[in-house]
Parts: sequence; C-alpha cells; structure tokens
Amino acid sequence: MAAASAAGIGLAALITLTIVGWVAAPHDAFADEIAELLQGAVLAWLVGHLVPFGIESAQVSLLPLGLVLLPGVLLYRAGRWLARNCEVARLRHVPRAAVAIAGPYAAIAGTLALLARTELVEPSMPWALVMGFVIAFVAGGLGVLRQLMRDKEVTAGALLDLMPPRARSLMVGALASTGTLVLGGLLLFLTGLAVGMPEAIDTTSALGPGFVGGALLLLVQFAYLPNAVVYATSYSLGPGFALGEMTVVAPTGVSVGPLPLLPMLAALPENGPAPMLSLGALAVPFLAGALGGILTQRSAPDVVSEAAPLWGFVCGIITGITVAALALVTGGSLGSVRLAEVGPSAWQVGLVAVLEVGVSAAVAAWIANWWYSRKLRLAGVEPGSPNARPTARGLEEPGPDPVTGPSEGQTAAEPSSSVPVGEGLATVTTLPRREEDPPQRGGAGPENGTEAAESREARRRNREGHRRDRATERAARREAREELRSHRKADKAERRTRGGRWWKRRPTEDEGEDLFGITYEAGDPPKD
Repeated sequence: MAAASAAGIGLAALITLTIVGWVAAPHDAFADEIAELLQGAVLAWLVGHLVPFGIESAQVSLLPLGLVLLPGVLLYRAGRWLARNCEVARLRHVPRAAVAIAGPYAAIAGTLALLARTELVEPSMPWALVMGFVIAFVAGGLGVLRQLMRDKEVTAGALLDLMPPRARSLMVGALASTGTLVLGGLLLFLTGLAVGMPEAIDTTSALGPGFVGGALLLLVQFAYLPNAVVYATSYSLGPGFALGEMTVVAPTGVSVGPLPLLPMLAALPENGPAPMLSLGALAVPFLAGALGGILTQRSAPDVVSEAAPLWGFVCGIITGITVAALALVTGGSLGSVRLAEVGPSAWQVGLVAVLEVGVSAAVAAWIANWWYSRKLRLAGVEPGSPNARPTARGLEEPGPDPVTGPSEGQTAAEPSSSVPVGEGLATVTTLPRREEDPPQRGGAGPENGTEAAESREARRRNREGHRRDRATERAARREAREELRSHRKADKAERRTRGGRWWKRRPTEDEGEDLFGITYEAGDPPKD
C-alpha cells in the first residue's frame, strides 16, 4: 500500500501538469489525444526516476536530477506511514521495511516502463527496475528511520554514536568536503547567471512561452538546476564539462557550438579564454579539503601524529568517489551527433577531486592533530585517555587522567547502583580500579633523582595497567558477542526442529523496547 500510494500520487501530479501543458498549447480533441497524454505523463514519471529512453536510434540519458525530489518526498512519507502502522520497534528492522517498500515499487516502475513504450519512445525497463528499487530503498528507509527515532525520542547525535569513531569522523569530513564543493558550484552558477541575465531575458522573449508555458519552462530549469550545479563543481575542480562532441567548458578555455534555446544556458561564458572571475573558483576544492581534514581529526583525533594525514587523504578519496558518482548521474546524452556527449567526465572529475581535496585534507588534518596534541600537553592530559577529547575541545575541565590518576580536588566518579553486575548475555563486565598511588601533579616536582625515577616507574606501571584493562575489556566484549551469536544459532536450530521458518518475525516477548540493543560498559564494582 505504501509503494502503490507513493507511485499513484506522483503519477497523478504529473498527469495534472501534462494536462495543463496540453490546455495551454494548440491541440485537437481531448478524446483523440488522451492516450498520448497518459503516455507522456508516465514517461515524465520515469524520467523523474532517472530512467533513460531511446528515440529513433538515439539515446536520451541526460535527465533532470531535480525531478527525483518528487518521488523522494512521497516515498519518505510512505516510509513514515509504514513505520507507524507496522510498529517498527528496532533499528535492525529499518532495512527490512525499506526492502518491503522498494520491492513492489520497483515492480510498479518496471510495469510502467512497459506500458509507456511506443514506436518512437522506448524506456529502459531494466533501468526502471534498478532505479525504482534504489530510490525507494533510500527514501523509504530514511522515512522509516525518522519515524522510529521520533517514536523512541532518539536524536541524530545518539544515532551517530552507534558508529565507530573513525567511521563517523570520515563520514563527517567527507560530507563537509562534498557540501563545500557543491556550495561553491552553486555560487559559481548563480554568479554566471547574474552576469548573463540580459541574455537570459532575451532568450525568454524570443521563445514567447506565455504565462502557462513560462511557468512550465521555469519548472524545467529548476529541475535541471542540480545538473548545472554539478557541472559548475566540475569546472571549479579543473576538468570542466562538455556540451556536445568536441566541446569543452573549463578553466583552460571555453569552446562550445550552437546550443538549445534555454535561458539558464546564459550562465555559460563566451568562447575563448575563461573569465578571470571564474578562476577564483579553483580555490574551492582546497578550501573543501581543509575543512574536511579539520573535521575528520576533530571528531576522532589520533594519538600517533603520522596517522592524521592518512585519514585526511582517505576523506579526500571518499569525497572524490561521491563527486564522480554525481558527475555520472548528471551527465548523459540528448540525442545523436551534436549533443551526444553532455556533462563532465566522471573518472576525470573523481581523480582530480581525490588529488586536490585529499592532499589539502591531509595537510589540514596533520595541523589539526598537532594543535590537538599541543592543547593536551598544555592541559597536562595524556593523549588517548578518556578526558583527552573533551579537554582538547574545551567542553569541560580536565578530569582524572587514567595514567596519572585524579588531580587535587577531584574524586573518582562512583558507579551507578542501577548498573547490573554479573555474567552471561547482556551483562556488564566491571574492571577494578588499580590501587597504585598516583604521583602528585602539583608542586615543584621531586627533590632528587631517586624520587624522579620512582615517579617515572609509577607512571609506567599505571600505563601498562591501563593497557591491560583495555585488553581485558575488549576480551570480555568479544566473549559476550560470541555467546550472543551461539544463542541465536541455537534459537534458530530449535525453531527449525519445531517446524518454524527462520525468516519469520521473532516472538514479541523477545523484542525489547530499546532502539540500540545490547550495550557493554566498564565501571567500578560497588563498594562495600
């Protein structure tokens, strides 16, 4: 029902727009053209899902990326409706609900691709199945996840805390770099359009679309706006883009031929050398890399300074792959001969983005990690300790260091009485605190060499004990995970012997109300 309602509402909206355009244009009787109107609406619905189609031995694959917004919003709302009515209670159920929407939605898309075929237009049914499933899975899954978070009153920050620190930091850095590149492309396009606004007005006047036609023309240009932004981003990276065979729009020069009458094309520069104003966009990739590298290290700083540039470059690699995927989706063909190749080269844009963003992110990550270590040294906190990250960010005062112990005026936190202590599944393994006396942090220091040697030896013992505690904690977590896996396997085997099916939903009593499942913590045992 969710998939059918999302597809039906989107198709009804496009049928309405198609009829409005038919009324505004010269036409025959409605009964004579009703079949063509419906086929045109179905074709527009498929175009909104980025499904290419063939016309007279030519391929049309340059599709407006902005039209994906319509099915995306509808599928998002359908996912939320599904989560409310099916009582999705656990985080691991979100992919199942997304597949439940994407499967029938892909079947609807494939069926409509078959129905929209004519002698002149042939949509690609395999692409309809693939793109219908992908868009429904992503948008519907986000809707299910959003409704689950709202029902459980869970914030996005708490959800991100489930990810490993390094994976979360790379995601934050890559999103920041990609967002900066896209924002720079948008500013470059708007600047070019503002400079060429007189030409855009002349083109609109030459077309003479009227009120309804002008509104539809404006809608088409808004649909192609994401494509234009990606093209401008490719320009700022250096490789540029093509607007037909043997054409190029890049900082090295501009060479284009005759173009369709579309007002937004007035943002293109004239043939010849690239405008000097547009060359300032070449600094955007380096700015994006610097921002991504800083955020990558800020989210998960490295104790080893040599590792920081590596993770910054990995952030650049992820950004390059993302930009290459955008270039691949927004490019394509608008027919044969002159407009057979339109858009940027995906591999060139991705490679240059990896080099430019990756190198600048590596340098920025190294500088950010050096600054992080410097703040820790000034605060007297050991890198890698639990208090290192909040101290470097300035969120709170330095707490008791696990190496040197609590400072003067600080006391160790007492464990909560509500934390269970025991063994087995879903239990907490406690780690006892060591009894060594910590060295004094204040004062003028040891008076002689013997006291200095004893202080260094105590710190070494504390550091080794901290490592042993961490290893014990990791071993306890591994044992708990292995025990949980064996329990699940035994449960599945028991259900098979009873004649049940392993893919069926588990009984309600086995499912708790928590969103994240089992957690393991380390703490102090309660005092007598």
